Amino acid sequence: MGFVPTMGAFHEGHRSLMRRAKDERDVTVVSIFVNPLQFGDARDLETYPRDEEADLAAAEREGVDLVFAPSVDEMYPGGEPEVTVDPGPVGERFEGASRPGHFRGVATVVAKLFAAVGACSAYFGEKDAQQLAVVRRMVRDLSLPVEVRCGPVVREPDGLALSSRNRLLSPERREAATCLFLALSEAAELARAGERDAGRLVAAMAREIGATPQARIDYVAVVDEETFEELSAIAGPARALVAARFGGVRLIDTLLLPSA
Repeated sequence: MGFVPTMGAFHEGHRSLMRRAKDERDVTVVSIFVNPLQFGDARDLETYPRDEEADLAAAEREGVDLVFAPSVDEMYPGGEPEVTVDPGPVGERFEGASRPGHFRGVATVVAKLFAAVGACSAYFGEKDAQQLAVVRRMVRDLSLPVEVRCGPVVREPDGLALSSRNRLLSPERREAATCLFLALSEAAELARAGERDAGRLVAAMAREIGATPQARIDYVAVVDEETFEELSAIAGPARALVAARFGGVRLIDTLLLPSA
């Protein structure tokens, strides 16, 4: 079984995971569920893009065998659950700090989806790298019969990472949002040239995003690839993280930094 959990509003990133699951597994399952537990902002939940009819058509074109698109009542028949999954220390940083309760909601719904699907290979996108780290840790610590696989970030030609939220951007803010990838690329170039001081990479990324008037920085960081602890110096696999708001739309992006 190959399982691709999603919140719908499919783009090429989702479709690439479906194709990989179909190539690697015998049966491909996709879930579509906008999980209220992971939204702290009611307006963000209300405005999150939804287009189930188009998603079902796209899944059919990709040859998906089964789409699981439950209602909120089906996923949480007793209302908001009293027992939830603690995401651990990784879930308290960055996205977890900016969106309190977010990763508890993510871990809880993913655990429920894994229980519904059963033993499988589950496919997640690298753009949500911290989410991927939380899920991997949950699977390992709770001994779930799931193999977690990662698909690379899929980008527009100008570098903007594909996200369902991109469709909420005005043309001007869509153009401004490319500053995220420019910032990550600058950090990567510095790392490739031998810079090991994480603070200098963070400063370079902050300058790049800060030079874009439409962008309001949430966080910029260089972290350990496994623990997501913030680094002062790079001594092993490290990842750059950025998050910023463009008007009412919050976007994140990430890049695994090259070794010198």
